[in-house]
Amino acid sequence: MYIMDMVRLPVICTKLIGRQQPYDLLIRLVTATCNGHGQVAVIAGEAGIGKSRLVTEILAQWETVQLPQSVQTAPLILRGRCFEPDLATPYAPLLDLLGAHFVASAPEQLAANLGTSAPVFVKLFPELADVLPGLASHLVDEPEQEKRHLFQMLTTYFLRLAKTRPVLLLVEDIHWSDEASLEFLLYLTHRIASHPILLLCTYRSDEVRSDLSHFLAELNRERIAVEVRLVPLSKDEVAEMMRTIFALSHPVDADFLETIFALTEGNPFFIEEVLKSLVESDEAFALDEQWLHVPLHKLHLPRSVQVAVLRRFDQLSQEAKDLLALAAVIGRSFPFALLRQVTQQSEHEVIALMKEVIAAQLIVEESEETFTFRHALTRQAIYNGLLARERKALHRTMAQAIEEVYAHALENHVADLAYHYYMASEWEQVLHYAQQAGEKARKLYALRIALEHATHLVEAAQHLAIESLSALYRDRAQIYETLGEFELARHDYEHALHCARQRQDCQEEWRYLLDLGYLWTGHNYIRAGHYFRQALALARTMGDAFIIAQSLNRLGNWYTNIEEPIEGLRYHKEALDIFQLLHDEQGIAETVDLLGMTHYVRGSMAEGMRYFAQAVTLFRTLDIPQGLLRALAALGTGNAHYLFMMAVLTPPDETENMRLLDEALATARRISWRAGEVNALIYNGFGLGPHGKLGRALELAQRGLRIAEEIKHQVWISTVHTLLGALYHDACILDSAQYHFEQAWMMAKDIGALTMIDANSGFLASTYIAQQDLAHAEAVLSAVCTSPMRMQTQMQRLAWYAQAELELARNNPVQSLMITERMIAEVTQDKDNAGVVPRLWHLHAQALIALGRIAEGEAVLLAAIEAARKLGLRPLLWRLYITLGLLQREQRQLKRARETFLLARTLIEELAASLTKEQIREQFLRNALTQLPRPPEPSPRQKVKQAFGGLTGRERDVAAWVAQGKTNQEIAKILILSERTVATHVGHILAKLGFRRRAQIAAWVKEVGLTLEHA
Repeated sequence: MYIMDMVRLPVICTKLIGRQQPYDLLIRLVTATCNGHGQVAVIAGEAGIGKSRLVTEILAQWETVQLPQSVQTAPLILRGRCFEPDLATPYAPLLDLLGAHFVASAPEQLAANLGTSAPVFVKLFPELADVLPGLASHLVDEPEQEKRHLFQMLTTYFLRLAKTRPVLLLVEDIHWSDEASLEFLLYLTHRIASHPILLLCTYRSDEVRSDLSHFLAELNRERIAVEVRLVPLSKDEVAEMMRTIFALSHPVDADFLETIFALTEGNPFFIEEVLKSLVESDEAFALDEQWLHVPLHKLHLPRSVQVAVLRRFDQLSQEAKDLLALAAVIGRSFPFALLRQVTQQSEHEVIALMKEVIAAQLIVEESEETFTFRHALTRQAIYNGLLARERKALHRTMAQAIEEVYAHALENHVADLAYHYYMASEWEQVLHYAQQAGEKARKLYALRIALEHATHLVEAAQHLAIESLSALYRDRAQIYETLGEFELARHDYEHALHCARQRQDCQEEWRYLLDLGYLWTGHNYIRAGHYFRQALALARTMGDAFIIAQSLNRLGNWYTNIEEPIEGLRYHKEALDIFQLLHDEQGIAETVDLLGMTHYVRGSMAEGMRYFAQAVTLFRTLDIPQGLLRALAALGTGNAHYLFMMAVLTPPDETENMRLLDEALATARRISWRAGEVNALIYNGFGLGPHGKLGRALELAQRGLRIAEEIKHQVWISTVHTLLGALYHDACILDSAQYHFEQAWMMAKDIGALTMIDANSGFLASTYIAQQDLAHAEAVLSAVCTSPMRMQTQMQRLAWYAQAELELARNNPVQSLMITERMIAEVTQDKDNAGVVPRLWHLHAQALIALGRIAEGEAVLLAAIEAARKLGLRPLLWRLYITLGLLQREQRQLKRARETFLLARTLIEELAASLTKEQIREQFLRNALTQLPRPPEPSPRQKVKQAFGGLTGRERDVAAWVAQGKTNQEIAKILILSERTVATHVGHILAKLGFRRRAQIAAWVKEVGLTLEHA
């Protein structure tokens, strides 16, 4: 028996999770059977794993398979099932399988099929004597001989049925089969190879008895069966299943998914039943399109699941049941020493009970000291069977036992103590242990665990009527914020702010104002600015230099994001001076990081990169991963970024950039910072796209969009749409680019982020212009491109760039040139920005060329090409080549134009290779190549040359005379040429046509119809 590829449940449960793909393995088995080749297959898996669904699919395939022309009768299905009591009933599955078949058969046909073996069958089915009168059971004295004779007769009957049509013998749940039936099935497997019979058996892999083990071992030894092992769903597959069940258009809530996956371990039956139970009992409910849920310990398991997982539990002794109840209170895994302490039994007594529950396959031994419930649901079902008061007392006992057993190393067990004391409602101890456990979890970046402890702390403080809860609410809000739970974080911050104001605690009030302002930057910039201004005003009244500097930074960054970077720089520099006087390294690091971004927005990329490099060093030294992540991502894209293309860039070190971006992404995942992960994914995409790595950038952007939508971070959702729009624009898929830019533009307006409004206005208008939709482009730009021209940020320049494009498209190159000249002056006014901005120079050159200033335009265009080549901006470079090629063609420099167009084509083909999705690749190639001009129509002379193998007129003359049998000397006299010249022409003809002999030339001339007239 050999193992085929593992069959995943999403492939099996097509109706459940919406996949309708064929099952290659099943089709091969069924098709081979119908073509006369006997097959044996075994489906293995734990209870509820999906065996019956796979069987259903096999039956569906069996009924629809295309039969060979020689088969005129529909396939026959004989289905039998084993049940647990059948272990003591000989041939029970065969009786089940044949009983229904006999009842459905006409007496005449049944008699014909049974033939002389009818008396043998009467022994198994006495009721046959009523259907076929005159039959008596066939008796044989010797048992082994009787069994052998029965096997022969049963086999003969199945083979007789298979003479006219394919037969499926389906025997389900053979883990409950009697030994005699398994022996017969093994006998049958050796005799169906040349008959159209598919023998299919199913069994539970966690209930393999000795006789079934022997049966499977024999199949394996003789290699006569295919085994399909069904494995549980992965977490991603469980998420897909849940999305289908609930018809969700967004990702499943991460906590909810984690709970269901941990509880069911990917078993589809358990998943279905638990979810159904949650919905029916209102324990899960939809809120703002997100699924929320009660904690795991409060879940009420449906009866169907409890029956399935506790079947073995009910067979245990009462002592073993009591032991398992204690173990269930401890958790999924439990230490032997703790169990002994709680039971107050001897080691020998506990071991004896442990052997009993291991034999019942309820727990497994992980190590000498640790045991684990075989399935999480088993533990949950046993735990739920305890009364609430009983559970409370046991948790208290368990916590006290931990304090006794592990008194020498209690710090290693604070999480367990916090949990057990919480479940026991011992609130004083919860305050003590949950605080320690939460701090430990946060240091390890286990934020979900830290959140649970933070919630328990708040609850404990409420029960103890502690007045000041603001610090506890803030701690929990910070975790919520990091996890992307905006509404929950906002609620806790606002509650903390309310408490601080009631106590008239100015410092606390200031802290919560800043917290709320920063939180709102991900959702609404107007609201964020309101909180930041309040915080700075309060800080100045308090006169504390540190909090003034903190407030200056927050408000300065806010000004940068509303297109006031000069004001932002002023606030940041004032903050930096204060932090340096205070020797506050963390404050310096955060300010330097913000200065880097402000310089990026202004267009001073080199200065910004210097600040970010300094920030990386400081954050790394201080071990502040959130700050390090941001600085790494920004530094890694400083050489090219779609939002920062209206500035002078420096040639990239691609290896170093990718290292920085990869480290940023790894840092976000290490600390479980969902918003930070989106940040890193977006910056990766922004860095890869301009360099032509479009396929990879699209993958990262789509992943970032999924997370951003899951955590409902409006700024990141908008920014990812901007990235996707830019990537699709570079991929020449303008309808997709338009969709994403429109989404980003509308969301930016809702949030009030002026930088993103300007940037997306420019991107969207450029996309409209590329589609010849000038009216929509004008409508978008009219709100942002107003007089006087404001170009102090890169985002404003993106909008004005689109305005210059629009003027050029309207055949108004003078106005277009005026805008580009103003932008160039704005960009290069800083001495650090001396250089070329390839995209801006490209548009400037087009305006010059349109005005007839060809030499100036060509010089600007060549400078743009050289800069784009050094910077590795390949999606821009092929467009520059096309503009240059068109200019060269206008100037009748046809050879140079062809070479330039060839460079563009080569770049397009290289970029297409980076697009992994075939549909996107084909669209890009089709749309990009259409931008290359068609070659000019060949002249009549060129057409003749092309028609005859590229031979020149004189070479055609020579070839025609060669076909007439003339020698070189004779041809020379006819054409008035030297004999040497004729020999040279003959050599050229042979080379161009790929021939070696004159006779081949003569044959070719006749084949293509070349005459002296054509020559």
